[in-house]
Amino acid sequence: MIRTALSDFVTLIFPQVCLACEESLARGEDHICTGCRAQFPYTDYHKLPPSENPLARKFWGKLPVRYSLSYLRFLRRGRVQHLLHQLKYQGQRDIGRVLGRWYGAELADHGLATDFDLIVPVPLHPRKLAKRGYNQSDTFAEGLSLSLEVPWSAATLQRTEYTTSQTQKNRAERWQNVAEVFEVAKPADVADKRILLVDDVLTTGATLEACAAALLAAGCREVSIATIACAEN
Repeated sequence: MIRTALSDFVTLIFPQVCLACEESLARGEDHICTGCRAQFPYTDYHKLPPSENPLARKFWGKLPVRYSLSYLRFLRRGRVQHLLHQLKYQGQRDIGRVLGRWYGAELADHGLATDFDLIVPVPLHPRKLAKRGYNQSDTFAEGLSLSLEVPWSAATLQRTEYTTSQTQKNRAERWQNVAEVFEVAKPADVADKRILLVDDVLTTGATLEACAAALLAAGCREVSIATIACAEN
């Protein structure tokens, strides 16, 4: 009772706000308000057969990807873009964990928890990791791991070269930028395993494609992909 009263007092003086819309959070809300959760542009790709999944088409003829999954649609100047900006550039790493937990719970409810042996986030180069202080994909992987009850590892996949930002590049330029910059540290760690490869945003899919190719070359049984958000164009 005293703890609750103290918490309410602190919230009154230092109100917590939704990281998507910046309105005040109600008691029990976790970083994102109920209103934003209700209005998020969910993809529900995990409910679609592969032939009807627009995300899966990005990898057709390139890589054998089992599941192509993304929690939200990326809409410019919308709540999702603002949320991802907070995650990636404003130090709000808890966003990744929260969204990972929520999405992992949905995937588990849909029966996918037993289809993965290891969750692997797309890595940052050590220089970029040192500058940012954390990898946003690690936080998403951690949240997914909690709900799916599947282990995750930030050490499995490594980025061996420092590359320029992908933001302003077309698909060919993106692929050329990352084609040979990923490697598996210890192939034995992925041998014959079903890997869930995760990242924050999927646009052309070039980075995820390069990572998946490295994992498959190292001997994993299959690769699936999951991101917080995706651009469908």
